[in-house]
Amino acid sequence: MPAPLFNVNAERYDPYRTFKFQVLIDGKPVAGLRKMTALKKSTEAVSWRTAGDPTHERKLPGGTKYEPITLEQGLTHDPVFEEWANLVNNIQGDMGMSLKKFRKNIVINVMNLQGTPVISYKIFRAWVSEYQALPDFDAGTMNQVGIQTIKLEHEGWERDGSVSEPSES
Repeated sequence: MPAPLFNVNAERYDPYRTFKFQVLIDGKPVAGLRKMTALKKSTEAVSWRTAGDPTHERKLPGGTKYEPITLEQGLTHDPVFEEWANLVNNIQGDMGMSLKKFRKNIVINVMNLQGTPVISYKIFRAWVSEYQALPDFDAGTMNQVGIQTIKLEHEGWERDGSVSEPSES
């Protein structure tokens, strides 16, 4: 018999869906969030050989790299993306950025169908490396939604163990 997919709700068979998620910046949910790229990290493999056994190559873990995260938000009056991007680089070009505020720890919540956070990750020391304020405009497309994006560089992430599977999900 296979192991249950869920510890608390052993009768549940369906994994969580990807359309119910929430990103918190400065402790507040981002309004109109449409899409987020995957959390991904890779560790470099370092090859080495020993003098006593030069015919066999061995592998050691090297440095770990965290891939940037891209967030897409529907075009609204919410200035959260623009304000954060301006902390890194402003129109005056004087590099008068706040070294204290431009990096932020953010939270990503995976939600169940009832809207309860069931899995949560903390992303550490993120900052905006790319910002798209406006999308391409095309008068011939009436059914398109305007999207703005930010690309976040960061220094890693970890799962928040205090967020656990609810008894009803």
